Amino acid sequence: MAHTGTSKDLNLHIRNVLGHDFRNAELLNSAMTPRSFSWNHNERLEFLGDALLGMFIADALFAKFPEAAESDLTRLRSSLVNKETLARLAQQLDLGRHIKFGEGEHKSGGWRKKSLLSNAMEALIGAVYLDSNLESCRRFILSLYACLLDDLTIENIPKDPKSELQEYLQANKKSLPAYHVIAEEGEAHNKMFTIECRIDGIAGPAVAKGRNKRDAEQAAARAALKMISPDAG
Repeated sequence: MAHTGTSKDLNLHIRNVLGHDFRNAELLNSAMTPRSFSWNHNERLEFLGDALLGMFIADALFAKFPEAAESDLTRLRSSLVNKETLARLAQQLDLGRHIKFGEGEHKSGGWRKKSLLSNAMEALIGAVYLDSNLESCRRFILSLYACLLDDLTIENIPKDPKSELQEYLQANKKSLPAYHVIAEEGEAHNKMFTIECRIDGIAGPAVAKGRNKRDAEQAAARAALKMISPDAG
């Protein structure tokens, strides 16, 4: 086993920074346990945290931008709940040193992997909910996202990869992309979709995975952008 922090250390840090004091230390321990480390891993907590995060961020955006169109709200939410943002928040909380890894994964820099950090962040949110209630979880998420929400404006909405890809192709008079599910794996509560993005006249499809079709399509679009234009995406 290779991790440098303890659940007690992490709980103290979370209490001081975000105001939640875990009553059930085992929930916090489970949230920091990836599948690669133990059968008693954090994927169910991650599934729960993902749903809670999406709901409370959507609610916050709905209140903050009363005149925003649905498409703008969707893009704002996507910018806040994606893997990159979650990984940055996890780094700010120093979650990496609390995630449990085997020696090999630790030496290879597993504690820096965005996927593991973002998964742990979602699992932590799920653990907070189970340790308390919906209102406490809402306060935890809003505290976690306070600076990001404060700085967010309609004018600085980032374009999602699918929109950016479509605009790039239209501007360059190329065919629009087609997305196809090529694989669907996992149990009902923990699906993983593999989607390809095909563009006529461009060699080879871009392939990516996601826990739902929307995320997989966005990831495939991002991969396609990198294939056709290094400056895009």
